[in-house]
Amino acid sequence: MEVCPKCGLPKEACVCETIAKTKQKIKIGTVKKRYGKIATLIIGIDEKEIDLKHIAKELKSEFACGGTIKNNEIELQGDHSRKAKEVLIKLGFPPESIE
Repeated sequence: MEVCPKCGLPKEACVCETIAKTKQKIKIGTVKKRYGKIATLIIGIDEKEIDLKHIAKELKSEFACGGTIKNNEIELQGDHSRKAKEVLIKLGFPPESIE
């Protein structure tokens, strides 16, 4: 049985990521890219404590769009700024930490 080095609980019962989600200050915004395309940026998630790849994958599958992770930012193709907050709340982030 594997044990988490941070909290000392078994990997299945580890609460480190849940606790880390409450500390985040997330900002959601849009930016205009080349050729007038719009991209949604999600900034402020600490990649040391939370799996950014997993969150990006969930967001991309929810919105049926492409995206990437650059410089600790999740970039999604298209304007998803309104719906992104709802999905992040479903993923366990508290609403008051998301702007």
